[in-house]
Amino acid sequence: MENIEKDERNILDELNKGASMGQDAIHFILEKVEDEALKKELEKQYQDYKGISKKIHQIYPNYSEKEPHETNIVNKALTWYGIEMKTLMDASTSKITELLLQGTNMGIIEGRKLLNHKSPDPKVYDLIKEYVAMQEESVENLKKFL
Repeated sequence: MENIEKDERNILDELNKGASMGQDAIHFILEKVEDEALKKELEKQYQDYKGISKKIHQIYPNYSEKEPHETNIVNKALTWYGIEMKTLMDASTSKITELLLQGTNMGIIEGRKLLNHKSPDPKVYDLIKEYVAMQEESVENLKKFL
């Protein structure tokens, strides 16, 4: 049973890091967005990530007495720096969307890997599916801004 709890905790930690990274990226890039429709889409996505993180925090105590892992200060700084450098010469709606799509696709890949672990806890497995579906929907919504 303890190994299952550890697996579930690790899955939830990875999901929460992905949700935190998504929130960080949107937070850092939002000030550069001039297109109102894209801004509205990103605000929705930010709330979606926040919602996933909230659900993780609700079930996490079933597997650990600690808090779920989030992105650390170094990763936050690297995310900010990467966005700054990649938008220095081109902060167009298309370029911003491209960066967001790259990050979201990485999240989908990680989420799909987690789905392949077939979590024994249906709540955790459903949360992974929700995370992946949310990101796949985000990709579809972002494509029109390229």
